[in-house]
Amino acid sequence: MLTLLVAIGSFFGFIVAYHTYGRWLGKKIFELDPKAVVPAEELRDDVDYAPTPRQVIFGHHFTSIAGTGPIVGPAIAVFWGWLPALLWVLLGSIFIGAVHDFGSLVISLRNRGQTVGEIAGRLISKRARLLFLLILFFALTVVLAVFGLVIAYVFSWYPESLVSVWISMPLAVAIGYWGYKKKRDLTLPSIIALAIVYVGIAVGTYYFHPTLPSFYIGSFEMNPVLSWTAILMVYCFVASVLPVWVLLQPRDYINSHQLVVALVLLVSGLLLAAGTGKADLAKSAPAYVPFAEAAATMPPIFPFLFITIACGACSGFHCLVSSGTTSKQIANETDAQYVAYGSMLLEGGLAVLVILCCCAGLGMGLFSKDASGVLVPVVSEVDNSPLVAEAAWRARYFPAEGSFAPLKDGVAAFVDGGANFLTMLGIPLAMGIAIVATLVACFAATTLDTATRLQRYVIQELGSTLNVKPLTNKYAATGVAVGLAFAIACIPGPKGPGSGGLILWPLFGAINQLLAGLAFMVIAFHLWRRNKPIFFVVLPMLFMLLMPALALSWQMFEPSKGWLWKGDYLLFSIGAVIMGLQVWMVIEGLLLWPKAKGVMEQALPPLPVVTEPSASPNC
Repeated sequence: MLTLLVAIGSFFGFIVAYHTYGRWLGKKIFELDPKAVVPAEELRDDVDYAPTPRQVIFGHHFTSIAGTGPIVGPAIAVFWGWLPALLWVLLGSIFIGAVHDFGSLVISLRNRGQTVGEIAGRLISKRARLLFLLILFFALTVVLAVFGLVIAYVFSWYPESLVSVWISMPLAVAIGYWGYKKKRDLTLPSIIALAIVYVGIAVGTYYFHPTLPSFYIGSFEMNPVLSWTAILMVYCFVASVLPVWVLLQPRDYINSHQLVVALVLLVSGLLLAAGTGKADLAKSAPAYVPFAEAAATMPPIFPFLFITIACGACSGFHCLVSSGTTSKQIANETDAQYVAYGSMLLEGGLAVLVILCCCAGLGMGLFSKDASGVLVPVVSEVDNSPLVAEAAWRARYFPAEGSFAPLKDGVAAFVDGGANFLTMLGIPLAMGIAIVATLVACFAATTLDTATRLQRYVIQELGSTLNVKPLTNKYAATGVAVGLAFAIACIPGPKGPGSGGLILWPLFGAINQLLAGLAFMVIAFHLWRRNKPIFFVVLPMLFMLLMPALALSWQMFEPSKGWLWKGDYLLFSIGAVIMGLQVWMVIEGLLLWPKAKGVMEQALPPLPVVTEPSASPNC
């Protein structure tokens, strides 16, 4: 019964929030105007700026922000118990994350689709623009390196997902051509594409598992994980330089449909499992894990809960999507609430579902593959009975050998728990595992290609600001983006080539949330200069600046030893640079704040006038 109450109550709360708080923001604070000229029309080039139907741009925006973040974050955070994770997702997504995404999109729409970093240069100072761009550069470098490795690891853990993930690429190109060039309706092609993706899942499950061998380049080993990472970076390069309608939009559109189907299946399975008593949240996992029990394996819940769950509650990466790509494709300003606020609430709903999968779903049983690849139940060492309820959850999150691996075990908990829900619909367990694993891989991939495009914008802006002309070329900028990310991914670690890049995984959450705090600061200045209320922005801003700063300091130093440096050069170097840039930008804001109230920022320069060539008198 508790499982059912949490699921229904959470989704009902999100719907109420959209129609109350979201509507208040849109009408009273941002004053969305259906007649306003949007950047997609004003600067239309059909490459980056292209007016798009709101259901298509919703699919692009949602799948771009909902990568592995709302899956991996909650899947790890339930280590501390399901209740703290649930409360942070519900309150964070409604009052912090959705406001952050909505505000970032609106101010970009009213600044010709400029990124939050560019806007900071006019709202705060030119130095603030450069500081923000540098923070974005480092943050996106970490995102590309880490997400590339994460997807590659998912491919290696669940090779059955490969066929469906890669078959969506040519399908996306075909749909893009059909919708943009032929101006045809996308309903039937989308249904056909979705069916082909699910056929690909079945083929990957039962017939074909493509794998890559290890090989050497000189003395450097290219293992399967690095090989997949290299292939993903090549894909990202291509996707970033192509017009958005060719691959980026239609791929996200397909994935949005896949997500809807997967969510419907998961929710249906959850309702059946909860209704029949097979998935009982109260018996499957503790609501809260005492500090003494968790401390041996994981850092303290405060402040790490708030950076572990980022995308499911609040994520700075979303401001890059809102102001980097989505604002250039919105066809009507009033679509902003639907696209930004609505997408964040739906992402919160996904995070709630992940929490229930990793607790109530996992409690339905734990499985592993035997030597022949057949799925068999994991049994108790005491009486040889299948592990269920809290015993199954503890076997995943508190293994006997104490070797909890947050990334791998968190993803596995969601995949296994979600697959258990799908079995309630008569879907075979192996097929269910493939469906959920494909969901994880596809959404991580959409975040990866969007992040590459955003990094290309950032590098081009930095090239223009610093007068480094080669970096203003989109091909050169994209090459720098994927090349640097792959180089970091290749850093050797304790588990061989590629594992070293995951050293930066702990930094991802902290940097991501610091970025959200800085985006809130830009939104606050936008409202402050227009004499608008700012209380609902300032409190989240302070929270998102302080919590990740504390967590980042904890990762760089050892609190139990007088805050001595931990000795990790890579993590410390990037963390120190990000922290220094953040502090500098906050100081810039504090110096200007008393002088900015009611004073409008410098207007955008007028667009160049394009005149039609006069007709020749001899014609």
